Amino acid sequence: MEQKPTVAYFSMEIGLDPAVPTYSGGLGVLAGDSLRAAADLKLPMIAVTLVHRRGYFYQRLDAEGNQTEEPVDWALDDYLKPLEPRVTVTLEGRPVRIAAWQFDVVGVAGFNVPVVLLDTDLPENAEGDRSITHHLYGGDARYRLLQEAVLGIGGVRMLRALGLGEFERYHMNEGHAALLVLELLKEESSARQAGPAEQLVVDAVRRRCVFTTHTPVEAGHDKFPIDLARDVLEPELIQILTSTEGQDALCCDDLLNMTFLGFSLSHYINGVAKRHGEVSRQMFGHYPIDAITNGVHSATWTAPSIAALFDKHIPGWREDTASLRYAMSIERDALWNAHSAAKRRLIEEVNRDTNAGFDLDVFTIGFARRATAYKRPDLILTNMDRLKRISREVGALQLVYAGKAHPNDGQGKQIIRAIVGACRALRPEIRAAYLPNYDMERCRLMVAGVDLWLNTPQPPMEASGTSGMKAAVNGVPSLSVLDGWWLEGCIEGVTGWAIGTDPLARNPDGSAADPSPDEARQRDAESLYGKLENVILPLFDGNRTGYVDVMRHAIAINGSFFNTRRMMQNYVTKAYFE
Repeated sequence: MEQKPTVAYFSMEIGLDPAVPTYSGGLGVLAGDSLRAAADLKLPMIAVTLVHRRGYFYQRLDAEGNQTEEPVDWALDDYLKPLEPRVTVTLEGRPVRIAAWQFDVVGVAGFNVPVVLLDTDLPENAEGDRSITHHLYGGDARYRLLQEAVLGIGGVRMLRALGLGEFERYHMNEGHAALLVLELLKEESSARQAGPAEQLVVDAVRRRCVFTTHTPVEAGHDKFPIDLARDVLEPELIQILTSTEGQDALCCDDLLNMTFLGFSLSHYINGVAKRHGEVSRQMFGHYPIDAITNGVHSATWTAPSIAALFDKHIPGWREDTASLRYAMSIERDALWNAHSAAKRRLIEEVNRDTNAGFDLDVFTIGFARRATAYKRPDLILTNMDRLKRISREVGALQLVYAGKAHPNDGQGKQIIRAIVGACRALRPEIRAAYLPNYDMERCRLMVAGVDLWLNTPQPPMEASGTSGMKAAVNGVPSLSVLDGWWLEGCIEGVTGWAIGTDPLARNPDGSAADPSPDEARQRDAESLYGKLENVILPLFDGNRTGYVDVMRHAIAINGSFFNTRRMMQNYVTKAYFE
């Protein structure tokens, strides 16, 4: 490790490389992008996660759209190097030994941010304990708590075993790592020879902790029965947890709320978009919650043809992503040709994988998110007869979908089945396909290769969303609900288009405009169809110059701002070294 890190970044999942399945979706990909930007900026950081030997899962879809899951088989030593230290965490009264691997995130100038991946699959551990670090988000509540204990408690102990000493900041990327605060309280109370609930101990730990919350969905915040926590965790840590100060971490019904635990011992807490900060303050009113809007690592997500265009017209854009604002000076034909090359790569992948017969010359809409009800991936399919008529009479279009449903999300799996069925029903007027096993590599193809990025969450349940940011850096405009980042990124008709209106807007009399979910769905579907029929398709087919201008604005305005370089600079000034 070339430089002693001063910030330790903890995340249950991190998207390090398409071939390293240590992520499931947006949270992990954001973590990976954050570390890539940290390496570019030469920030003295180290990250901690689990090795996930079986990954999240490999998704297979049959002809009817039924999802089945398989463990991911990958060779750890092809991508990771083993580290020497071993540490022990007592779980359920048993000593569990933890080993570690290292992955190096290398920045544009060669600076290295190391990632430590914890591993319990050791011969000296009991059979059940060996599997703790196998499956990302697998198993039941007990399995999840065991994983979170390894991450938070074992992670701190591993950093000590690596001889790295104390850190100025411990950044918890969601509540999965929140148990680290108990380990820090234990260390601090021992060092000061004071009780863990004493104010000087609590204040010393709080000064060093940062917490980022990513979800306005109540179910997204991990909670465990306190009796389960007593069974799993070390008695000394349980005593700290239930001390006077620790009562803040327990919510109703004797549940250990990992978000509250992290909040109560953090000096800085943030949501991941301005609106998400507002929503989080409403959810957790007595905590001061700021907002740092997410971004994406531009060099990672830019298609080769687009990157070559930037290299020619905007030298140094990888080091200075704000310079992408100069994309307005790129000739329209040059941008269109670069986009067409990226689109060709996607169309070839879709046709090779699904035999859908996609046409390079047809307007292509992309949607790729985790398949779950509140993201409403089927919103554009609400009225398929109207969609067919639009394609027949206004301008031909084709749809490409991707996304996994959590193995335990039966409703999400049903949504995939319904979309696959709709893909068949849309023919012959509209070609549509569902790409299986969505991952980082397929994401790169989709965000650059479609002509329009679609995002349709149920407001206000979108914390941020970063897929549209990835599309923007490739010059692909968004058509999206005004939620998450799009409230900040949408300039109507300039960077893309909005579906509906601000969901938190007020009625003329000042009352809240609060339609039912069914009313909101119908309203948003109508708006979506109206934008396609009256604005977007006529512009694409009838005024290609105008459409390419929207593409240039997407890069120059949104691509230049919604990136992790700007985001990590915000963390440096607000959370790390303020």
